[in-house]
Amino acid sequence: MGELLALLTALIWAAAVILLKRSGESVPPFALNLFRVTVSSVLLLPTAFLAGQASVTSASLSDILLLVASGAIGVAISDTLFHASLNRIGAGISAIIDCLYSPLTVLLAFLALNERLSALQLVGLALVLGGVFAAARHEPPHGVAPRQVAVGVVWGVLAMVALAVGIVIAKPVLDRSTLLWAATVRQVGCLAVMLPVALLSRRRAQILGALRPSCVWLHSLPGAVLGSYLGLICWIGGLKYTKVGVAAILNQSSTIYILILAAIFLKEPFTRRKLLASLVALAGIILVTV
Repeated sequence: MGELLALLTALIWAAAVILLKRSGESVPPFALNLFRVTVSSVLLLPTAFLAGQASVTSASLSDILLLVASGAIGVAISDTLFHASLNRIGAGISAIIDCLYSPLTVLLAFLALNERLSALQLVGLALVLGGVFAAARHEPPHGVAPRQVAVGVVWGVLAMVALAVGIVIAKPVLDRSTLLWAATVRQVGCLAVMLPVALLSRRRAQILGALRPSCVWLHSLPGAVLGSYLGLICWIGGLKYTKVGVAAILNQSSTIYILILAAIFLKEPFTRRKLLASLVALAGIILVTV
């Protein structure tokens, strides 16, 4: 079940990225991130309540704090760093940096959780990463200074490190918690961290403006519902019901799905190279899940 949820996460996130890409053209990164977290929190609270998983009385304070820390590190910090990186270096190099997600998560899970992957799963990891590397364009954007590229790369690497740390510190809590309760506490805790930052920011009018209905919501609202609500539930479920390393590898396949959806909906070219890369990544997914 965990493997299936991890694959669903990749598919849902790929669809969300196509929508959020449109929103990101007019909404600043932190504002878009705050909007996503707000929407998902508003949806998760009644969902957890209706499912009978809203009670926090039986949870320890340490578990709650770990989930809040996971959200703050893995969403508030990681996503903001990622968007800052994307704005500097473009999608090509960002796609390459994103490939650090699964190996970093596998490494941290090995060091902190003593998780180990089988030989076939390690081969699958190599194939998934190889497919993503082969498919991604990685030429620096035209006219971008080398210093700006270097800064963007550093932000991107730090974003992937923060994401991996956020995952690993949450895993022990996920193993002993209900799915919707954990997802809700993590996301609401993240909102509790991000909102004061927005209110204290000198650009708070611009940031909070993303929460007011506008034409941008045409893309940002369904993108947030898919990526930060449905996708989050599947992502947390994948981490809960399988090894962190396995879930991370399967999540990485979202890059391939994004290429396919971008070709369909954004009319971006889907070359033979990308097709071959997709088939290689698919072979890796099969090995990871056997």
